[in-house]
Amino acid sequence: MTTEATTSTATWQGNEHYRRSWYWYDWANSAYVTTTATVLFTPYLTAVAEAAACPGLADGQTCRTNLHVLGVGIAPGSVAPFTITLATIVSAVALIFVGAIADRSPRPARLLGGFALVGSIAACLMALVRGTNWQLGVVLLIVANLSLGASLVVYDSILCRIASPDDRDKVSSRGWALGYLGGGLLLAVNFLMLSKPDVLGLDRGGAVRASMLMAGLWWAGFSLIPVIGMWRLRGVERPEVARTAGIVGGSLRQLASTFRELRLFPQTMLFLIAYLFFNDGIQTVIGQSSLYGQRELGFPETTMLTLFLMVQFVGFGGALLFGRLAQRYGAWRTVLWGLVLWTGVVVFAYFVPDRQVVPLFVLGVAIGLVLGGTQALSRSLYSQLVPKDREAEFFSLYQAMERGTSWFGTLTFGLVYQWTGSYRPAIVALAVFFVVGGALLARVDMRRGILDAGNALPHVV
Repeated sequence: MTTEATTSTATWQGNEHYRRSWYWYDWANSAYVTTTATVLFTPYLTAVAEAAACPGLADGQTCRTNLHVLGVGIAPGSVAPFTITLATIVSAVALIFVGAIADRSPRPARLLGGFALVGSIAACLMALVRGTNWQLGVVLLIVANLSLGASLVVYDSILCRIASPDDRDKVSSRGWALGYLGGGLLLAVNFLMLSKPDVLGLDRGGAVRASMLMAGLWWAGFSLIPVIGMWRLRGVERPEVARTAGIVGGSLRQLASTFRELRLFPQTMLFLIAYLFFNDGIQTVIGQSSLYGQRELGFPETTMLTLFLMVQFVGFGGALLFGRLAQRYGAWRTVLWGLVLWTGVVVFAYFVPDRQVVPLFVLGVAIGLVLGGTQALSRSLYSQLVPKDREAEFFSLYQAMERGTSWFGTLTFGLVYQWTGSYRPAIVALAVFFVVGGALLARVDMRRGILDAGNALPHVV
């Protein structure tokens, strides 16, 4: 095989060099996801919003004054979850168009690089958010999350082109594991910076902003490895479409076709609905856990950084462990077991006592074990259900569920806090997403869905 060969004629063995490059995008974007989106930016944006609403607020005090946006009062503690909600609603529409365009792109790695560049620039600019300028933080968070989701539409669709059905669980799990390792390494550096900011001549706020800048630069720099390594990987060519429509018109036609065709794949549709629910729960736990730990449980930022650092390295092992379990029992069963564990995690989180480190770290170990495994296997599981040569379009629906329509969880979290003034009922309310998502996933007939999509059955379904 030459490097110019399309994926339709390439052998799986010949794609090994593409797989080695592909793994690195998990490593690249995980720095932003871990350091900025998960650990630092949510409580930082909350503090900036509180400074705007309640000037002179002392440490440990709760701001009870609302901010006003378009005449609507918003509690400063709800700004971050509501921003993520808005970002995901915007993405719900945008990512589906990205998928239609990506499947028509002759060079998917270049498209991946473009989205990664925009997202990493927004991530770097978060270092400029300070004082009371919470509005800039809101805009940058929306741009960064949208760009991340768009890049992952392209990235996930490439998995179908470079890995055989029997290898996808393993390849996807290795990518997630590498992502946790990379995110953990940068988080360890950031932890040292935040523990001793005076060594660098910074205050705590300056150390937070410097850490977010590093995460953006890490995302941009390491994205070069998959972009360059897969530079000559070709997309799916459709000359019959190209003759009648341009990139925009053809993409719109493809988009309409995708929605029509989705009805022909009922198992794929059922999986997406199930994924909508249980991924809502996962994404909300990831995005709001730092806020929960600091604002509800009373742990300092350094303790939360230590916790997330541990979760990253436990997640590395958890992703590989779930990959091994999937090879033996099948990804579908393994993900179902993972959702049972997730339900237990959020219920346990409700009962974690204030400022009690041991229960907190027990919770962190449980999260690390199931976090990467369920996400990695969900990606490979869905890859078996998408029709050949329509990968990016169908993965745009997957990303729309993951980062586009995954707003029920953050909305629920924000509303429960708005109504109760406590994050404890907000965190336990997320259990319903895992229960409903698991019940729907249990009804998916994987064997039938794979065959309906025209794909080969893996040895273990």
